[in-house]
Amino acid sequence: MKYLLAFCLFVAGVLAKHEIYDGHAVYQVDVASMDQVKLVHDFENDLMLDVWSDAVPGRPGKVLVPKFKREIFENFLKQSGVQYKLEVENVKEQLELEDQLLAAAAAKSNSSRSRLSFDKIHSYEEVDAYLQELAKEFPNVVTVVEGGKSFEGRSIKYLRISTTNFQDASKPVVMMQSLLHCREWVTLPATLYAIHKLVIDVTESDLINNIDWIILPVANPDGYVHTFGGDRYWRKNRATGYMVGNLCMGVDLNRNFGMNWGTASSSSVCSDTFHGRSAFSEPETSIIRDIIAEHRNRMALYLDIHSFGSMILYGYGNGILPSNALQLHLIGVQMAQAIDSVKWSSNKDYIVGNIFHVLYAASGGASDYAMQAAAPFSYTYELPAYRNSVWFDGFLVDPDFIEQAGFETWEGIKVGARAAAAAAKEMKKLNTA
Repeated sequence: MKYLLAFCLFVAGVLAKHEIYDGHAVYQVDVASMDQVKLVHDFENDLMLDVWSDAVPGRPGKVLVPKFKREIFENFLKQSGVQYKLEVENVKEQLELEDQLLAAAAAKSNSSRSRLSFDKIHSYEEVDAYLQELAKEFPNVVTVVEGGKSFEGRSIKYLRISTTNFQDASKPVVMMQSLLHCREWVTLPATLYAIHKLVIDVTESDLINNIDWIILPVANPDGYVHTFGGDRYWRKNRATGYMVGNLCMGVDLNRNFGMNWGTASSSSVCSDTFHGRSAFSEPETSIIRDIIAEHRNRMALYLDIHSFGSMILYGYGNGILPSNALQLHLIGVQMAQAIDSVKWSSNKDYIVGNIFHVLYAASGGASDYAMQAAAPFSYTYELPAYRNSVWFDGFLVDPDFIEQAGFETWEGIKVGARAAAAAAKEMKKLNTA
């Protein structure tokens, strides 16, 4: 009897977990002109909607709309002559499906502390322990560094991977991070897979012999832990100093960096793109800023891994191109081609371009700041949604895609690392000639 009771309590807990998303729907929005782009964008901001991808002519957007805002949203689109389609009637059902798939994968997982598997999405605690174990097991190559504490006091740890303990000033540095937007779970396998190929399963030794690596797997630990507790689509950190009553909190960390801060983001704490009270007001962004500053003289490549959209984007977010834009674009294309050559055929080919011209204006982004402060080659990766499927789309993760996401992204990363390192060395020669 007690086992039946325990099972019933477990089922009740699972059913209640995603209750806040009951009746939330996902819409596909098709715009026909730039006038409609602005119209829809402004209305979505006014209504405080969770925009998953912005609509532009020729490429539909996706937006999550709460149950009580759906009628308002649909009426607006109809009156404005904007085409739309209801893709998901109730996202709660998809969230429950994700739980079931990941739970089944976790039950079969063969992870050990020093060998995280690629059949599940690992928790903050598992990743934290893994980084420390790697440093103990491979002390000649791996150093674990605590950059500082998050808003809620969690350690933000990253790895320095180097055959020379970062003492060879001639070696270029590549830095990459994931989970700055904590709901983008599929980005974690990209950083974990890179660590695996640089430390455990080393098949291309030039990448470790000629380059020093900084890898930060969980850039927003508070938000990431929060997404495991039922608020799966939470995007920001968990800062409470901005709270409006008990309703709104958190800062979009990818709008909090000191590059054009506050010019193309939101000043409303209730918005998913709230930029905070000032540039680097958040401990998480300050830690990343300090890592970049420490290695600014050697940083050749900076990668901020996000999802979703199958894109490789570069700055600047205001549409102004950097002086090395042509080379920046070329290396971006080389990375995209490397991914496309091994990706699932059901996923779209990668798009490469300036974020402003491909998507929208954005300010205070991590990759923009890194390029301005240190790295001549800096990109935002947008990994694909699972099979670009309507039935299991957006930020949700199917275990079948986890290892593939890591593998294919690594194919792009290593091409970019080699090209950026070579270009950075050439630039140094020219500057010292």
